[in-house]
Amino acid sequence: MQDFFFKSHILLVDDIQDTLDKQILLYPKHSTRVIKNEEKDEFQIAQAQTAIKEAYIATSEVKYIFLCGATFRVEAQNALLKILEEPPLNIVFIILTNLKNTLLPTIYSRLPYKNLKIFEIKNESNLNIKKLDLKDIYNFLKDNQKLSKNDAKIIVEEILIKIKNEKIELKEKELEVFSKSIKLLDLNSKPVNVLTLLLLTLFNKKI
Repeated sequence: MQDFFFKSHILLVDDIQDTLDKQILLYPKHSTRVIKNEEKDEFQIAQAQTAIKEAYIATSEVKYIFLCGATFRVEAQNALLKILEEPPLNIVFIILTNLKNTLLPTIYSRLPYKNLKIFEIKNESNLNIKKLDLKDIYNFLKDNQKLSKNDAKIIVEEILIKIKNEKIELKEKELEVFSKSIKLLDLNSKPVNVLTLLLLTLFNKKI
């Protein structure tokens, strides 16, 4: 069941296009705008400028502007900062993206968010972070070797959440591996290679 959002929101979703197709059915067609990069999954400065221009077109009724991107370029986010914090009258922004890590803290802190993801890590129950061994890592990577870039990002995020929940302390260099993993995936590194680096780092930690 889809939700109607009366105020600006960030939606974390598995499939941006699928969620968008379902979500916009709830909104009046004549006052709904969709802004995304038609050539790639990244929301860039050109899309940010289009969004700002659209927001400043006066309207007597509420206008809903969907901003969609698997990733959001930093320059684009910086351009949107002011208008997201103080949108023109009757403007509601709805950001659709896959991961919280996609957005700068300065963006994420300005809007409420809702997690609509239903993705589950395949074979995650067999991945015991505290007692990782090479066999576990091999089996996990084998089961997840065909992951997409976005699904791999979710796994990185879920592993970090699991570490926090289990109160496992990581050193600064180890935390940097998580950040590096997201950056490598954004650069289209092979997901299984990125996950291998991450899991071997945890294995070598000897938690």
